[in-house]
Amino acid sequence: MSRKPRDKRMSIDEVIGSLESGMTIGIGGWGPRRKPMALVRALYNSDLTDLTVVSWGGADVGLLARAGKIRRLVYAFVSLDSVPLEPNFQRARQSASIPEIVELDEGMFQTGLKAAAERLPFLPMRAGLGSDVLVNNPWITTVTSPYDEGHGHEELVAVPALRLDAALVHLNRADPHGNASYLGPDPYFDDLFAMAADKTYVSVEQVVDTAGLTVDTPVQRLLLSRMMVTGVVETPNGAHFSTCTPDYERDERFQRAYAAAASGSDEDWHAFHDRFLAGDEASYQAAVQAFTEETTK
Repeated sequence: MSRKPRDKRMSIDEVIGSLESGMTIGIGGWGPRRKPMALVRALYNSDLTDLTVVSWGGADVGLLARAGKIRRLVYAFVSLDSVPLEPNFQRARQSASIPEIVELDEGMFQTGLKAAAERLPFLPMRAGLGSDVLVNNPWITTVTSPYDEGHGHEELVAVPALRLDAALVHLNRADPHGNASYLGPDPYFDDLFAMAADKTYVSVEQVVDTAGLTVDTPVQRLLLSRMMVTGVVETPNGAHFSTCTPDYERDERFQRAYAAAASGSDEDWHAFHDRFLAGDEASYQAAVQAFTEETTK
């Protein structure tokens, strides 16, 4: 495919091919909201392993845990909302199949990304003091403020930077250069993931020209600049089965089928895998379409 200068469009396979085992990969979105699931599904089917995954988790964490891809997981929560405990993640935690777990307060998680985005080794904050976060992660230390402004040189948590080798995020629109916008109600910190990463890959519902990024869209929803982005992948319905408001909402029927298979026997999961996950993204979308037609008759 011939590309013009600064054209950052890539295929899903090209993105996964640029990653390596052992990397630290941040996955944007929030629980079951605007997850880069097409990229996650390709990662699930790849030969990559021994990954550190950093995520406000949903099915992304569940799938990668089920596939045995995760060596270290850094997270604030893992949820499907209407299914409170992501069943593949629950299974991994109960069987201790993820060798290293780092569970952070949500504010600490954000602060760690912010420190990485600012290329700082850590940032201080109060959240975490007196909590089991520090008990369960004794390598996270505290610092004493060098300033006395009425707080008596107070002790603060030194939240370590969550530096990422690569970030995977999903937005509504992007231009070929990597400028990208979201149309829903929340950016979900995807800009922090991008700034905390050495490389950022954004999947989108639609690639448009640059002028099209702000059609019927406030300029402030232009979340990522091309300076942050390594590659752009056009993947319609690529966040399924999470939300990508306003293009589509969460597919609750499919989520229930996923949760039932993940909570069931190994045979149940293998049947789900073979039907929906064993092929490429086009095969997945075709299988989802057939499932939707079957369950809405």
